[in-house]
Amino acid sequence: MLSALARFSRPHTIIATTIQVVALFLIAGGSQVMSPASLGPVLLTLVTCLALNIYIVGLNQITDVEIDRINKPRLPLASHEMSMREGRIVVALTGTVAVVGGWIAGAYLLGTVLIIMAIGTIYSVPPLRLKRFSLWAAVSIALARGVIANVGVALHYNDVYGGLTAFSPATLAVMAAFFFGFGLVIAIYKDIPDLMGDRAYGIETFTVKLGPKRAFNLGRIILTVGYAGVMAVAVSRLPQPDSVMLLVAQGAALGLFWYASARVDPSRKTSIARFYMFLWGLFYAQYIILSVYQITRGIA
Repeated sequence: MLSALARFSRPHTIIATTIQVVALFLIAGGSQVMSPASLGPVLLTLVTCLALNIYIVGLNQITDVEIDRINKPRLPLASHEMSMREGRIVVALTGTVAVVGGWIAGAYLLGTVLIIMAIGTIYSVPPLRLKRFSLWAAVSIALARGVIANVGVALHYNDVYGGLTAFSPATLAVMAAFFFGFGLVIAIYKDIPDLMGDRAYGIETFTVKLGPKRAFNLGRIILTVGYAGVMAVAVSRLPQPDSVMLLVAQGAALGLFWYASARVDPSRKTSIARFYMFLWGLFYAQYIILSVYQITRGIA
């Protein structure tokens, strides 16, 4: 049961949420206020966001169970390792924990939880079920993961730590723009291996509409523009050492992305599925890069 529950939570998203919450604390200047007392709000934020994460991915599996029997037959609901009743209990419990955790943490985190929960619900559940529409589905994921989560948790930390954090409007704007683009690419790429099931059930993803290769190249363009934008910000701050580090790190990440993507066959499910997980690795790395960049700026 524990193995099924772990797969139900979609581990790659759990890792992403954990890194996101911790990295935003460090980017906010958390290393300067690090103490046992300061870690309490971070832990509460992490538990709340992880519960929200499981609610979102769990609800999607409940509503997609028939499609997943074609696209992702190893998921616990699709493979009958978990019953629908058990799935609904997990979703109800984690949704409750997310709301209660947000309420305890404060208005900013509660608002973030409620907005993302609303987006995740209308993404998966009829009558709107936004995942049926390529553009709305991608925008929903990009807004929730890339913009609302980052801005909401940043404002929450700013509130908790008395306005001492390093989040300026410019910093938030750059982060939100980059991760919105990254969220779009994740949304596009996650559907490429699912072409058969999505087509069978009338889910109009970018892959269904454009084909695997064109959808894949669209993602390449979006992510390249995103990295180029952050590199332009770094260039504007040269010759500061922290900006050199950011420029080199972004160039290396972009180079790795193109090196790996050149070896992908979008028409082969196993090939694109492996690359999709590599993409999540770049997502994790970006938060680590930005954390190191902010700490370096603080030292300088």
